[in-house]
Amino acid sequence: MIPYADRLLLADRIYCGFEPVRHVEGLAIYRGKVVAIGSAEELTPLRGPQTQVDQLAGSTVLPGLTDAHLHTGSYARSLQAVDCLTPTLEACLDRIRRRAGDTPPGGWIVGHGWDQNLWGRWPSAADLEAVAPQHRIYLTARSMHAGLASHLALNSAGIQVGSHPDRAEQIQRSDDGEPTGILFEHAMALVANQVERPGPAELADMLEAAQQRLWRYGVTGVHDFDGATTFAAFQILHRAGRLGLRILKQIRAEYLESALALGLRPGYGDDWLRIGNVKIFTDGALGPRTAAMLSPYEKSSDTGILLMDREQVLEAAQRARQAGFAMTIHAIGDRANHEALEALSLLRQTNGDLDSPELPDRIEHLQLMQLDDIPRPADLGVIASMQPVHATSDRDMAELAWGHRVERGYAWRSIKDQGAILAFGSDAPVEEPNPFHGLHAAVTRRDFRRPDLAAWHPEQCLTLSEALAAFTTGPALAAGLATTCGQLAPGYGADLIVLARDPFELDLDLLAGLSPSATMTGGVWRFREA
Repeated sequence: MIPYADRLLLADRIYCGFEPVRHVEGLAIYRGKVVAIGSAEELTPLRGPQTQVDQLAGSTVLPGLTDAHLHTGSYARSLQAVDCLTPTLEACLDRIRRRAGDTPPGGWIVGHGWDQNLWGRWPSAADLEAVAPQHRIYLTARSMHAGLASHLALNSAGIQVGSHPDRAEQIQRSDDGEPTGILFEHAMALVANQVERPGPAELADMLEAAQQRLWRYGVTGVHDFDGATTFAAFQILHRAGRLGLRILKQIRAEYLESALALGLRPGYGDDWLRIGNVKIFTDGALGPRTAAMLSPYEKSSDTGILLMDREQVLEAAQRARQAGFAMTIHAIGDRANHEALEALSLLRQTNGDLDSPELPDRIEHLQLMQLDDIPRPADLGVIASMQPVHATSDRDMAELAWGHRVERGYAWRSIKDQGAILAFGSDAPVEEPNPFHGLHAAVTRRDFRRPDLAAWHPEQCLTLSEALAAFTTGPALAAGLATTCGQLAPGYGADLIVLARDPFELDLDLLAGLSPSATMTGGVWRFREA
């Protein structure tokens, strides 16, 4: 017999799920889980003397939204770093100058978000030293696949004329061999590792502040892609009862051997913090043109940087499979996606019984694919983990870099129509982790910041129900939580958001401006407007 509910929610419309679309007017919650759904009359027997009743008249309730690709620690730190996403280099340098005034000489100034495509040229160490000559400066690009360092920062990492020949293509140099300050991919770590970073306890406080912002956006779950310090910080929050997001923690490949030695397995943890897949990189990103391409970028002989080919991916996957781990593979360019798919195909051919991981394999981004590869995520049972807001943010860069190839770029509709499961996220801090920005991009292919632009390849638009499923049931499937998360149904976690307007009755162009009036996880209101 179901006990009296701890809480009853009654609203104009409560959406339980999106494929198919289902809605009711009430739900009952007991000990953090939904125990019943239906009409107000049907739920009356569950109302006891201690039951709290939330009358949400005029409101719409949705299942909580999950960001399936978020660098949570980096995002938390970025909230305190210099915001370098400015329309001009000069504006960014002015912010560096002001931060230098509050930073002791010799100290570090860190920032994030610059985009050379907006500025019309690559910035340099000399630019930084013109405004802050006494500081070590390190600024990550919006793509997170390039960095800009001052000469003091380069020197602290031993990056000089003739140094690091093994990183030749990843360290930008002038004609005389002098480092310009621009670093790509793995070379970024040479400076990043010198930066004074917060320890787990300090980062836990930063994450708690970021968590507050995520709740305001309607995010109730996160698939995290940062490293060991972020994992330790999440554990601190969890142990102290301060974690109110459901976290799936991806393991970076460099930590795999340590994880295996400890006996960790995917799914280890609980409803709030659990282990996911092993994450590897096959290429870079579009912005710095390090995404690996089958043919050169437009008006160039450059084909990007292939970090791992199919044999290397296969070797990593086979090692991970020994402990039951599935793979999470970063792939942006069409060559990188092809190599990743070839490796996963070979894995299924060669691994036999070992190829039954507890969670599904997934590819992150899939921004450009050759036509023959578009059906393969579905054929191989691979989750297509994509970030729809990238399409609207990247469109100018993509047109310049890929030309006519963009017709098969960011192909959510084509990939879904082949039968693949979509899991959507933001890639924050590359983008702001507001899922309503992603929903708007997915259903309109328009940039809400540039309303004058027409939809970009609108044949790849999704329906609103499909896009919402990619922020709810898709991530739940990817996390192995399809029976406990992603919907509002008996036995599922009481994770939900409250909206003043029903998105299904709204002009789609207004989706990006939606924001929840309340967010609940585990039956607890985490955010409520006054």
